[in-house]
Amino acid sequence: MSPAYFFAELKEGLSISFRAIRANKMRSVLTTLGIVIGIVSVTLMGTAIEGLNRAFNNSISALGADVLFVNKFPWFTSDDWFLFRNRKDLTVEHSRALERQSTLARAVSASVGWIANVKHREKTTENVFVNGATADYMSTSGATILQGRNMTIAEVDGNRPVCVIGFDVAANLFPGEDPIGKFVKIHGHTYRVVGTFDKMGSFLGMMNLDNRVVIPIGEFSRLFGGKRSVQINIKAASLQELDDTKEEIRGILRKARKVPPGTPDDFAINQQEMLTKAFSGIGVVVAAIGLFITGLSLFVGGIGIMNIMFVSVTERTKEIGIRKAIGARRKTILLQFLIESVVLCLLGGIIGLVIAFPLTFVVDQILPTAMPLSVVGISLLVSIVVGVTSGLLPAYRAAKLDPVEALRYE
Repeated sequence: MSPAYFFAELKEGLSISFRAIRANKMRSVLTTLGIVIGIVSVTLMGTAIEGLNRAFNNSISALGADVLFVNKFPWFTSDDWFLFRNRKDLTVEHSRALERQSTLARAVSASVGWIANVKHREKTTENVFVNGATADYMSTSGATILQGRNMTIAEVDGNRPVCVIGFDVAANLFPGEDPIGKFVKIHGHTYRVVGTFDKMGSFLGMMNLDNRVVIPIGEFSRLFGGKRSVQINIKAASLQELDDTKEEIRGILRKARKVPPGTPDDFAINQQEMLTKAFSGIGVVVAAIGLFITGLSLFVGGIGIMNIMFVSVTERTKEIGIRKAIGARRKTILLQFLIESVVLCLLGGIIGLVIAFPLTFVVDQILPTAMPLSVVGISLLVSIVVGVTSGLLPAYRAAKLDPVEALRYE
């Protein structure tokens, strides 16, 4: 079959398909309803997964692939939580030991946090994450200064009443004015603003990284009490030396915490890779559940298309007989009904995309979403595949009809 002949048959098939769809408008609408629901499900699932992946990658990049996080508890574990609850707290002294003894760490900081309200005159920002930190916090947190400066070593060691505020805190408390040198109140104590953080967004779409304030860690202990385990962040000299840095830290901390030889660590060294692996596992489960649900919707829609195509073949048996009698080949009849099935599914897919697009903005209020062209392309491709699959058997039945028997059909 030459390309010119094929395209001529394709054009004729499309023309016949659209005439048949227009002749049975209500039936066509009801037939495509299952496909519409399936494509809406496919699109929303795809946009949600894509949005979550983008949000995760943006959030995880803020942690830094070359940063290690020493905590009392591991981020992820299959062990019983009671195995860790009686561990000794990590302290600023442990952080100082790492600073003094580590040869591979570029920066070491200790931090601890709590939630509090922050005030400036009559304005109040609620539920702000207050971080008590040491001077190298900036180097290990991925944050950058937008205005002013970071806390100095002298200010941290001297427990001076200074602070660096997040982007949203600055916007809420100091709208239209420079916050540097102004004062805020935290838990009834006054702090001078020496700097503001650049905008960072949220972590995994949940924790707002711009709604925070950082103060010297000694001041934090005075405000909220010192009986808390701190988190120690260690930035490695390079990504290639991360594993060596991790082992050096383990040795220094075991010595500082007097862990006997042969016994397990009484602390956890966490890193970005752990979050990536955990998220990948969750993503696979979410995608599998989503595919199962959307697969059911498309299966039901495909059965509906197949059923209607069988009805259409039966209704047009005499037409098929006439076309065969005047020279139409089996391939031509097969292509005609396949095209009709694909057109029905493709129309359902386009309607599904039109419905899904505004729905993504609604879902975005709960979960981060994104609709790249790849999701649109996959949705339309799925529509075409369902159309071909659903229409193949009815089209084959139409192509196999005997022209004499078809002409006698009433």
